[in-house]
Amino acid sequence: MPATLANQAEKISSQPANLPANELLHGPLLSNLIRLALPTVAVLFMTTLLGVAETYFVSSLGLKAIAATSLVVPVMIMMTTVASAGIGGGVSSAIARATGARRQDEAESLAWHAVVIAVVAGGMFALVLLLAGPVLYRSLGGSGPSLNQAVLYSNILFGGAIPFWILLLLQASLRGAGNVKVPAMIILGGAVAGLILSPMLINGWLGAPRMGVAGAGVAQVLCNIAALGVVVVYMRSPSSTLRLRRYRLQRKHFSAILGVGLLSAINAVMSAMSVTALTAAAGAVSVAAIAGYGIASRLDMLLIPVMFGFGTAAITLVGTNLGAGNVARARRAAIVNVLFVASVVGLVGLVVSLFPLPWMGLFTSDSAAMAVGARYLHVVAPFYAVIGVIFELYFAGQGARRIFWPMTASVVRFVFALAAMVLVLQGYASLHTAFAIVAVSIVAAATISLLGFLRTRWDR
Repeated sequence: MPATLANQAEKISSQPANLPANELLHGPLLSNLIRLALPTVAVLFMTTLLGVAETYFVSSLGLKAIAATSLVVPVMIMMTTVASAGIGGGVSSAIARATGARRQDEAESLAWHAVVIAVVAGGMFALVLLLAGPVLYRSLGGSGPSLNQAVLYSNILFGGAIPFWILLLLQASLRGAGNVKVPAMIILGGAVAGLILSPMLINGWLGAPRMGVAGAGVAQVLCNIAALGVVVVYMRSPSSTLRLRRYRLQRKHFSAILGVGLLSAINAVMSAMSVTALTAAAGAVSVAAIAGYGIASRLDMLLIPVMFGFGTAAITLVGTNLGAGNVARARRAAIVNVLFVASVVGLVGLVVSLFPLPWMGLFTSDSAAMAVGARYLHVVAPFYAVIGVIFELYFAGQGARRIFWPMTASVVRFVFALAAMVLVLQGYASLHTAFAIVAVSIVAAATISLLGFLRTRWDR
């Protein structure tokens, strides 16, 4: 697969010589990608560590508490992915194109439209999860104390959905304009605050109330609100290259964002629901299976900072170059990004597939939970490089406003995940077989994404 991409790169003609003096339009591709991605990767890694650390803090409350958070985490991942990689990708793509074409007023108007979208979308998520959360978590296998704790944790998290959405879309706006440092520093500050506040509220340290699982949710909401205040103050200041101010609402600007963002959001929902489907399959086995799969899949989350950080960098680089009319350089940027990210996450996958127990042992000593998690990592982790190909071609498609093939790949993965869930729930397959079906779906989706990229033109 990497060889195919390399061959395609060689066929693309060299960039025009009359481009403006802009690093994104003429600098070395890999160094530009790394410069744009590293701040986001670093701080998202810190944020992901916060999620992993919360699992560790919650583990002191027992297996039922781990199972409770494992029920909610896939839904929270879905909302975060819809906001950041879905609608946020549409925001970054639209603003990158406006910036590449030097239309500053349009870029700032798009940022204001992103705020309006965030309020509506965040409100919808909050309403649905507050009303339907108990039914959803029960359908995923929650019962008794685990279900009660999951509902409490969920109500707190999704009660703060609106400020969280605004925060994510404003950060996407800044990244689309090429400003990755400020969003990175804000995320870093929130992650550090969360690492301090979360264990305090979970365990009642330093005189704080001992809130248990609810403390993790309260800590996240408080940190998100504080981070939003910082980003708003910055974007209202003269220091920001992308100012946050009111603009007259225009249908064309909503269309510019949602034309990519809505389809990408559906893509994100299917990806997250694939995780939810496997959680439901694990729930049909036992509470230990839910906990084991939840712990193992948290390792998948450690890959997200790399894939998302470089993916958003690819959106900015691809979108800016296409806005400036440089199609060949945009496609080369996508190829370089795919090869680099697939190599990095693939190496991680090989290591953890060979040695899964040290990871599982960080969170539980329950033999049943460790066995389920180890089986998942043995089967799925060797395909992390292929997952990297899927993710990065998806982000490149967002930047180019060409997401039909990435969407098709997501549909395939989603159908496979649903099939795996149904087979387990009906007693026709084991959880191990479900993990094997997931691995097959990864290969199929990557093949579709790659063929789509090679067949799709970006100059129309």
